[in-house]
Amino acid sequence: MVEGMTKSSIGSIKRGLPAGLLAVALALAGCDTADPVAAPAPSAPAHQPSPAPPAAGPPKPPELPFGGRSLFPERRVVAFYGSSGGAALGVLGEAPPEKVGPRLLAAARPFKAGGKPVVPAFELIATVANDHPGPGGLYRTRIDQADVSRYLREVRKLKGLLIIDVQPGGADFLDEVRHYERFLREPDVGIALDPEWSMGPGEVPGRTIGHTDAATVNRVSAYVARIVARDKLPEKLFIVHQFTLDMVRGKERLAKRPGLAMTFHVDGFGSQADKRDKYRIFTADTRWHHGFKLFYDEDEDLMTPAEALGLRPRPDLVTYQ
Repeated sequence: MVEGMTKSSIGSIKRGLPAGLLAVALALAGCDTADPVAAPAPSAPAHQPSPAPPAAGPPKPPELPFGGRSLFPERRVVAFYGSSGGAALGVLGEAPPEKVGPRLLAAARPFKAGGKPVVPAFELIATVANDHPGPGGLYRTRIDQADVSRYLREVRKLKGLLIIDVQPGGADFLDEVRHYERFLREPDVGIALDPEWSMGPGEVPGRTIGHTDAATVNRVSAYVARIVARDKLPEKLFIVHQFTLDMVRGKERLAKRPGLAMTFHVDGFGSQADKRDKYRIFTADTRWHHGFKLFYDEDEDLMTPAEALGLRPRPDLVTYQ
Protein backbone atom coordinates (compact mmCIF):
# COMPACT_ATOMS: atom_id res chain seq x y z
CA MET A 1 0.00 0.00 0.00
CA VAL A 2 1.06 3.58 -0.54
CA GLU A 3 0.44 6.62 1.57
CA GLY A 4 -2.32 8.96 0.58
CA MET A 5 -4.92 6.43 -0.46
CA THR A 6 -8.11 8.18 -1.45
CA LYS A 7 -11.60 7.29 -0.29
CA SER A 8 -12.39 6.10 -3.80
CA SER A 9 -9.44 3.77 -3.84
CA ILE A 10 -10.45 2.49 -0.43
CA GLY A 11 -13.92 1.87 -1.82
CA SER A 12 -12.44 -0.11 -4.67
CA ILE A 13 -10.43 -2.18 -2.31
CA LYS A 14 -13.49 -2.80 -0.10
CA ARG A 15 -15.42 -3.96 -3.13
CA GLY A 16 -12.68 -6.23 -4.47
CA LEU A 17 -11.06 -7.83 -1.40
CA PRO A 18 -12.30 -10.50 0.88
CA ALA A 19 -13.07 -9.33 4.40
CA GLY A 20 -9.91 -10.71 5.96
CA LEU A 21 -7.60 -9.12 3.38
CA LEU A 22 -9.56 -5.89 3.58
CA ALA A 23 -8.82 -5.57 7.28
CA VAL A 24 -5.10 -6.06 6.64
CA ALA A 25 -5.11 -3.50 3.88
CA LEU A 26 -6.89 -0.91 5.96
CA ALA A 27 -4.58 -1.49 8.89
CA LEU A 28 -1.52 -1.01 6.68
CA ALA A 29 -3.02 2.14 5.26
CA GLY A 30 -3.67 3.60 8.70
CA CYS A 31 -7.25 4.27 7.70
CA ASP A 32 -10.49 4.11 9.62
CA THR A 33 -13.83 3.00 8.29
CA ALA A 34 -17.34 2.79 9.51
CA ASP A 35 -17.57 -0.98 9.30
CA PRO A 36 -14.24 -2.44 10.45
CA VAL A 37 -14.00 -6.06 11.23
CA ALA A 38 -13.97 -6.26 15.00
CA ALA A 39 -11.21 -8.22 16.69
CA PRO A 40 -12.34 -10.82 19.18
CA ALA A 41 -12.93 -9.24 22.61
CA PRO A 42 -10.41 -10.34 25.25
CA SER A 43 -11.86 -13.00 27.43
CA ALA A 44 -13.00 -11.78 30.88
CA PRO A 45 -11.08 -13.18 33.83
CA ALA A 46 -12.79 -16.09 35.46
CA HIS A 47 -15.00 -15.04 38.43
CA GLN A 48 -13.30 -15.62 41.75
CA PRO A 49 -15.89 -16.32 44.46
CA SER A 50 -15.50 -14.38 47.73
CA PRO A 51 -14.30 -16.49 50.59
CA ALA A 52 -17.14 -17.71 52.75
CA PRO A 53 -17.41 -15.90 56.12
CA PRO A 54 -16.37 -17.99 59.08
CA ALA A 55 -19.20 -19.93 60.60
CA ALA A 56 -20.72 -18.07 63.53
CA GLY A 57 -20.25 -19.86 66.82
CA PRO A 58 -22.81 -19.99 69.61
CA PRO A 59 -23.57 -16.58 71.16
CA LYS A 60 -21.37 -15.67 74.08
CA PRO A 61 -23.24 -16.07 77.38
CA PRO A 62 -23.94 -12.78 79.19
CA GLU A 63 -21.42 -11.52 81.71
CA LEU A 64 -21.56 -9.37 84.81
CA PRO A 65 -21.26 -5.62 84.10
CA PHE A 66 -17.63 -5.57 85.27
CA GLY A 67 -16.71 -8.67 83.26
CA GLY A 68 -16.70 -12.38 83.96
CA ARG A 69 -19.47 -14.59 85.26
CA SER A 70 -18.45 -15.14 88.88
CA LEU A 71 -19.23 -12.74 91.74
CA PHE A 72 -17.79 -14.20 94.96
CA PRO A 73 -15.18 -14.64 96.33
CA GLU A 74 -13.32 -12.61 93.70
CA ARG A 75 -15.13 -9.37 94.53
CA ARG A 76 -16.81 -7.52 97.38
CA VAL A 77 -20.18 -5.76 97.00
CA VAL A 78 -20.97 -2.47 98.76
CA ALA A 79 -24.61 -1.37 98.56
CA PHE A 80 -26.93 1.45 99.55
CA TYR A 81 -30.30 0.25 100.89
CA GLY A 82 -33.67 2.02 100.62
CA SER A 83 -36.63 2.69 98.38
CA SER A 84 -37.89 5.26 95.93
CA GLY A 85 -40.34 6.80 98.39
CA GLY A 86 -37.86 8.92 100.35
CA ALA A 87 -35.25 8.75 103.10
CA ALA A 88 -37.41 7.03 105.74
CA LEU A 89 -36.47 3.55 104.51
CA GLY A 90 -32.78 4.13 103.97
CA VAL A 91 -29.99 6.11 102.40
CA LEU A 92 -30.83 5.03 98.85
CA GLY A 93 -34.00 7.15 98.98
CA GLU A 94 -32.30 10.31 100.21
CA ALA A 95 -31.73 11.56 96.66
CA PRO A 96 -32.65 10.56 93.11
CA PRO A 97 -30.63 7.56 91.91
CA GLU A 98 -28.59 9.64 89.48
CA LYS A 99 -27.40 11.78 92.42
CA VAL A 100 -26.95 9.06 95.03
CA GLY A 101 -24.62 7.09 92.72
CA PRO A 102 -21.52 9.28 93.28
CA ARG A 103 -22.06 9.10 97.03
CA LEU A 104 -22.21 5.30 96.84
CA LEU A 105 -18.95 5.18 94.89
CA ALA A 106 -17.26 7.29 97.55
CA ALA A 107 -18.57 5.02 100.33
CA ALA A 108 -17.45 1.88 98.48
CA ARG A 109 -13.92 3.03 97.70
CA PRO A 110 -12.36 2.25 101.13
CA PHE A 111 -13.52 -1.37 100.93
CA LYS A 112 -10.90 -2.30 98.34
CA ALA A 113 -8.70 -3.85 101.04
CA GLY A 114 -6.45 -6.65 99.93
CA GLY A 115 -6.73 -5.69 96.30
CA LYS A 116 -10.20 -7.19 96.00
CA PRO A 117 -12.32 -5.21 93.49
CA VAL A 118 -15.43 -3.55 94.89
CA VAL A 119 -18.77 -3.64 93.10
CA PRO A 120 -21.34 -0.89 93.88
CA ALA A 121 -24.98 -1.90 94.23
CA PHE A 122 -28.42 -0.43 94.85
CA GLU A 123 -30.50 -2.59 97.19
CA LEU A 124 -33.91 -1.27 96.25
CA ILE A 125 -36.93 -2.19 98.38
CA ALA A 126 -39.39 -2.89 95.58
CA THR A 127 -42.09 -4.55 97.71
CA VAL A 128 -42.52 -2.42 100.84
CA ALA A 129 -44.28 -3.72 103.98
CA ASN A 130 -47.04 -1.47 105.36
CA ASP A 131 -48.64 -1.14 108.80
CA HIS A 132 -52.05 -0.91 107.08
CA PRO A 133 -53.69 -3.68 105.04
CA GLY A 134 -54.09 -1.72 101.80
CA PRO A 135 -56.57 -2.56 99.02
CA GLY A 136 -55.56 -6.24 98.83
CA GLY A 137 -55.30 -6.75 102.57
CA LEU A 138 -51.68 -7.92 102.20
CA TYR A 139 -49.91 -5.18 104.16
CA ARG A 140 -47.53 -4.44 101.31
CA THR A 141 -47.07 -2.02 98.41
CA ARG A 142 -45.17 -2.64 95.19
CA ILE A 143 -43.36 0.35 93.76
CA ASP A 144 -43.91 1.14 90.11
CA GLN A 145 -41.82 -1.01 87.78
CA ALA A 146 -40.81 2.16 85.96
CA ASP A 147 -39.02 3.16 89.18
CA VAL A 148 -37.22 -0.20 89.24
CA SER A 149 -36.11 0.40 85.64
CA ARG A 150 -34.85 3.86 86.54
CA TYR A 151 -32.65 2.52 89.36
CA LEU A 152 -31.37 -0.21 87.07
CA ARG A 153 -30.41 2.31 84.38
CA GLU A 154 -28.52 4.43 86.88
CA VAL A 155 -26.63 1.61 88.58
CA ARG A 156 -25.55 0.35 85.16
CA LYS A 157 -23.76 3.66 84.67
CA LEU A 158 -21.67 2.67 87.71
CA LYS A 159 -21.05 -0.85 86.32
CA GLY A 160 -22.87 -2.07 89.41
CA LEU A 161 -25.69 -4.36 90.47
CA LEU A 162 -29.35 -3.85 91.29
CA ILE A 163 -30.67 -5.94 94.18
CA ILE A 164 -34.46 -6.14 94.39
CA ASP A 165 -35.41 -6.31 98.06
CA VAL A 166 -38.74 -7.88 99.01
CA GLN A 167 -40.64 -7.08 102.22
CA PRO A 168 -43.72 -9.25 101.61
CA GLY A 169 -45.99 -8.22 104.49
CA GLY A 170 -48.85 -10.72 104.34
CA ALA A 171 -48.04 -11.84 100.79
CA ASP A 172 -46.10 -14.94 99.75
CA PHE A 173 -42.40 -14.45 99.13
CA LEU A 174 -42.47 -16.43 95.88
CA ASP A 175 -45.43 -14.46 94.51
CA GLU A 176 -43.59 -11.21 95.15
CA VAL A 177 -40.35 -12.44 93.59
CA ARG A 178 -42.21 -13.69 90.50
CA HIS A 179 -43.60 -10.19 90.04
CA TYR A 180 -40.06 -9.01 89.19
CA GLU A 181 -39.12 -11.81 86.80
CA ARG A 182 -38.53 -9.45 83.87
CA PHE A 183 -35.74 -7.85 85.93
CA LEU A 184 -34.36 -11.11 87.28
CA ARG A 185 -33.75 -12.23 83.71
CA GLU A 186 -31.10 -9.50 83.47
CA PRO A 187 -27.50 -10.50 84.25
CA ASP A 188 -26.96 -7.66 86.74
CA VAL A 189 -30.07 -7.98 88.94
CA GLY A 190 -30.16 -9.97 92.18
CA ILE A 191 -32.80 -10.60 94.85
CA ALA A 192 -32.98 -10.08 98.62
CA LEU A 193 -35.54 -11.61 100.98
CA ASP A 194 -36.35 -9.59 104.12
CA PRO A 195 -38.04 -12.02 106.56
CA GLU A 196 -38.31 -9.35 109.27
CA TRP A 197 -41.26 -8.10 107.23
CA SER A 198 -42.90 -11.45 106.47
CA MET A 199 -46.11 -11.69 108.48
CA GLY A 200 -48.31 -14.59 109.51
CA PRO A 201 -52.10 -14.40 109.95
CA GLY A 202 -53.13 -11.57 112.24
CA GLU A 203 -49.63 -10.06 112.34
CA VAL A 204 -48.89 -6.48 111.34
CA PRO A 205 -45.55 -5.18 110.01
CA GLY A 206 -43.82 -2.93 112.52
CA ARG A 207 -45.65 -4.50 115.46
CA THR A 208 -44.27 -8.00 115.00
CA ILE A 209 -40.81 -9.17 113.98
CA GLY A 210 -41.47 -11.51 111.09
CA HIS A 211 -39.86 -14.75 110.02
CA THR A 212 -39.76 -17.30 107.23
CA ASP A 213 -38.73 -20.95 106.94
CA ALA A 214 -36.36 -23.11 104.92
CA ALA A 215 -39.13 -24.48 102.69
CA THR A 216 -40.10 -20.96 101.58
CA VAL A 217 -36.53 -19.89 100.90
CA ASN A 218 -35.91 -23.14 99.01
CA ARG A 219 -38.90 -22.52 96.73
CA VAL A 220 -37.68 -19.02 95.93
CA SER A 221 -34.06 -20.05 95.40
CA ALA A 222 -35.13 -22.90 93.11
CA TYR A 223 -37.21 -20.49 91.04
CA VAL A 224 -34.35 -17.96 90.70
CA ALA A 225 -31.82 -20.70 89.93
CA ARG A 226 -34.05 -21.94 87.09
CA ILE A 227 -34.00 -18.46 85.55
CA VAL A 228 -30.20 -18.39 85.76
CA ALA A 229 -29.89 -21.82 84.14
CA ARG A 230 -32.50 -21.21 81.43
CA ASP A 231 -31.08 -17.85 80.34
CA LYS A 232 -27.43 -18.87 80.88
CA LEU A 233 -26.94 -15.93 83.23
CA PRO A 234 -23.82 -15.27 85.29
CA GLU A 235 -23.80 -15.86 89.03
CA LYS A 236 -26.72 -14.02 90.63
CA LEU A 237 -26.70 -12.50 94.10
CA PHE A 238 -29.32 -14.12 96.37
CA ILE A 239 -29.57 -12.53 99.84
CA VAL A 240 -31.49 -13.46 102.98
CA HIS A 241 -31.55 -10.90 105.80
CA GLN A 242 -31.37 -12.15 109.39
CA PHE A 243 -30.90 -10.67 112.84
CA THR A 244 -32.67 -13.18 115.15
CA LEU A 245 -31.97 -16.89 115.41
CA ASP A 246 -35.50 -17.93 114.46
CA MET A 247 -35.88 -15.48 111.57
CA VAL A 248 -35.19 -18.36 109.17
CA ARG A 249 -36.63 -21.48 110.76
CA GLY A 250 -35.11 -24.83 109.84
CA LYS A 251 -32.08 -23.08 108.38
CA GLU A 252 -30.12 -26.35 108.37
CA ARG A 253 -32.48 -27.62 105.66
CA LEU A 254 -31.67 -24.84 103.22
CA ALA A 255 -30.51 -25.98 99.80
CA LYS A 256 -27.53 -24.51 97.97
CA ARG A 257 -28.31 -23.66 94.35
CA PRO A 258 -25.90 -23.59 91.41
CA GLY A 259 -25.67 -20.18 89.82
CA LEU A 260 -26.62 -18.30 93.01
CA ALA A 261 -24.21 -16.44 95.29
CA MET A 262 -26.29 -17.28 98.38
CA THR A 263 -25.55 -14.76 101.11
CA PHE A 264 -26.85 -14.40 104.66
CA HIS A 265 -26.93 -10.73 105.55
CA VAL A 266 -26.44 -9.99 109.25
CA ASP A 267 -28.93 -7.19 109.85
CA GLY A 268 -29.87 -5.08 112.86
CA PHE A 269 -28.48 -1.93 114.47
CA GLY A 270 -26.86 -1.39 117.86
CA SER A 271 -23.48 -1.10 119.50
CA GLN A 272 -20.34 -2.37 117.87
CA ALA A 273 -20.03 -5.09 120.52
CA ASP A 274 -23.58 -6.35 119.87
CA LYS A 275 -23.09 -6.29 116.12
CA ARG A 276 -19.80 -8.19 116.34
CA ASP A 277 -21.38 -10.86 118.54
CA LYS A 278 -24.29 -11.27 116.16
CA TYR A 279 -21.98 -11.51 113.16
CA ARG A 280 -19.89 -14.19 114.87
CA ILE A 281 -23.00 -16.29 115.62
CA PHE A 282 -24.53 -16.07 112.15
CA THR A 283 -21.31 -16.65 110.22
CA ALA A 284 -20.61 -19.93 112.02
CA ASP A 285 -22.49 -21.64 109.16
CA THR A 286 -19.78 -21.63 106.51
CA ARG A 287 -21.97 -22.85 103.65
CA TRP A 288 -22.97 -19.30 102.77
CA HIS A 289 -21.40 -16.02 101.77
CA HIS A 290 -21.58 -13.35 104.47
CA GLY A 291 -23.14 -9.89 104.51
CA PHE A 292 -23.09 -7.13 107.12
CA LYS A 293 -25.31 -4.05 107.43
CA LEU A 294 -24.29 -0.64 108.76
CA PHE A 295 -26.85 1.99 109.82
CA TYR A 296 -25.85 5.62 109.33
CA ASP A 297 -28.40 6.93 111.85
CA GLU A 298 -29.24 4.04 114.20
CA ASP A 299 -25.87 2.42 114.95
CA GLU A 300 -24.52 3.72 118.26
CA ASP A 301 -20.95 3.93 117.01
CA LEU A 302 -20.87 3.48 113.26
CA MET A 303 -18.05 1.18 112.20
CA THR A 304 -15.51 2.57 109.81
CA PRO A 305 -14.77 0.58 106.63
CA ALA A 306 -11.53 -0.60 108.21
CA GLU A 307 -13.42 -1.85 111.28
CA ALA A 308 -16.00 -3.63 109.15
CA LEU A 309 -13.22 -5.29 107.17
CA GLY A 310 -11.67 -6.35 110.47
CA LEU A 311 -14.56 -8.77 111.01
CA ARG A 312 -13.72 -12.43 110.54
CA PRO A 313 -14.64 -13.77 108.12
CA ARG A 314 -14.48 -10.57 106.10
CA PRO A 315 -17.92 -9.76 104.73
CA ASP A 316 -18.53 -10.37 101.04
CA LEU A 317 -21.36 -7.81 101.10
CA VAL A 318 -21.62 -4.58 103.10
CA THR A 319 -24.84 -2.57 102.98
CA TYR A 320 -25.46 0.93 104.30
CA GLN A 321 -28.98 1.86 105.41
